[in-house]
Amino acid sequence: MKKIVSLVLAALMLAAVFAFAGCKKAPVPDQAMIRIAALKGPTGMGVAPLMDSEKYPYFTVTIGSDPSAVTAAFIAGEYDVAALPVNVASVLYNKLEGDVVVLGITTLGVLYVLEAGNEINSMADLSGKTLYATGQGSTPEYVLNYLLEKNGLEDVTVEYKAEHSELASLMASGEVTLGMMPEPNVTATMVKNADLRVALDLTEEWNKVSDTKLVQGVLVARRSFVTAHPNDIKNLIAKYTEATQLVVTASDEVAEMIVGAEILPAAAIAKAAIPRCNIVFITGEEMQKTLSAMYEVLFEADPKSVGGKLPGEDIYYK
Repeated sequence: MKKIVSLVLAALMLAAVFAFAGCKKAPVPDQAMIRIAALKGPTGMGVAPLMDSEKYPYFTVTIGSDPSAVTAAFIAGEYDVAALPVNVASVLYNKLEGDVVVLGITTLGVLYVLEAGNEINSMADLSGKTLYATGQGSTPEYVLNYLLEKNGLEDVTVEYKAEHSELASLMASGEVTLGMMPEPNVTATMVKNADLRVALDLTEEWNKVSDTKLVQGVLVARRSFVTAHPNDIKNLIAKYTEATQLVVTASDEVAEMIVGAEILPAAAIAKAAIPRCNIVFITGEEMQKTLSAMYEVLFEADPKSVGGKLPGEDIYYK
């Protein structure tokens, strides 16, 4: 009798082991590991949920602070996918002879003018002023120049700082009282200096003078990788969409993820910044229509901003 009981118990334990194993995530041998790079800021915030290696075991996400370094690493083949400024995608497309595909738009307008005071309430109020800014030679400069031109402002002096952190420190200390910077730097800086306010939302100003959406960030992949791993790219797009939908809820969970990724120092700052970060994931025909219009604007402003010529239609993932 004891022998029978022992055999029954052993069978039950074995069944339990198999049942537990069945609950685990089954490996997918032919699924590729996708190496993703993003920048500290809205793109990094949007991709933060994918850094959960248990939930998303086939993605490795690296968050960088230097756009040029991330771009160079992508060119060198260290990453398969990268979240980059919108104009950089076109520059790389031309530089790499078409070996770049845009998978989706990740961020719309994230630029704001901060002021310690109440003088600036419209673009016209910038006339005769010195505006400190970041992003020279990239999308922020092209956006600002476009807005100044469309508003007929030729007497605005723009002083560029190399790093967002440098301008943020100057505004936080009160040394600079008028500056343009992106979120989440805007929120982080305002926390340090209560005298600062958002004087201008440059997305709103853009909408007043342009029929196109202001795009600032996109997700790109090497065409060779997309061709070799079509199903993995489809899965990435689905999971990136899922991540974006979670991030825009600005929940406590999301805020902690962003802090955990070392993008921002505090959950409260993350929660406050998310609504102004315009984090999205636009794909398909809407992406192509929106991006092609944006590239036309950038090309007209400065052909070098998009790599000397407009990208071909094959830059858009379909």
